Amino acid sequence: MLQPPNILTVAGSDSGGGAGIQADLKTIAALGGYGMSVITALTAQNGLGVTDIHDPGADFVARQLTTVLEGFPVAAAKTGMLFSAGTIACVADVLRTRSFPLVVDPVSVSQSGSLLLREDAVEALKTHMLPLADLLTPNRPEAAMLAGMDMDSAEDIAAAGKRILDLGPKAVLIKGGHFASPVTVTDWLFVPGEDPVPLRHARVDSTNTHGTGCTLSAAIATGLAHGLPLRVAATKAQEYLNLALRRSYNPGKGIGPLNHMAK
Repeated sequence: MLQPPNILTVAGSDSGGGAGIQADLKTIAALGGYGMSVITALTAQNGLGVTDIHDPGADFVARQLTTVLEGFPVAAAKTGMLFSAGTIACVADVLRTRSFPLVVDPVSVSQSGSLLLREDAVEALKTHMLPLADLLTPNRPEAAMLAGMDMDSAEDIAAAGKRILDLGPKAVLIKGGHFASPVTVTDWLFVPGEDPVPLRHARVDSTNTHGTGCTLSAAIATGLAHGLPLRVAATKAQEYLNLALRRSYNPGKGIGPLNHMAK
């Protein structure tokens, strides 16, 4: 039997199951990987919002990470909610010498509007994590925060992508879900020395959007673990996300999750 690749997610726990570690592990399993996790924060959360966040401490996060890396060969990894400057510094220190691709999702705000990154951690994210990223996957608000500018046109997106590349990631995917377009969603892929590449897919009319960013970044990491080139991994991840949105349902109140097991 061909053994699935090991994929690591370093992110926060969503007690509602729709985003964070839970969404990542579902995605990895659905796409043929073996998922491992390092929990950076615990949230009391449902589709209506986040009611509390517990920080387990940077030392324990680092202990989880080093223990997983000592016990498993990792084919790819992703980071999501890192929450604090101390956790970011510890995670970056451990991952600096890795030999596998890393997707960094710069999670800062949940779909319900709750802050998932402390304000004093933004600079740590820029300094420590962005230079380690083989791919950075910000949405519109996160890209605006990192680039220090608003984006109202394709020219603005191109300028923001260049600014973010200058912060050190090897590639940037600015996700298009927050841009107003009733028919298509365009994610923009930036690689140094190349023209921006628009990756378009159909917009799905659904309120079940909780965990879309987590799912996309986990799907890309899984594709990279399977040996796919970056652009192919991103396109395949878009296809999976689109299907999970089209087949989604709401198991509770508020913003619903995706259907990660959709076929």
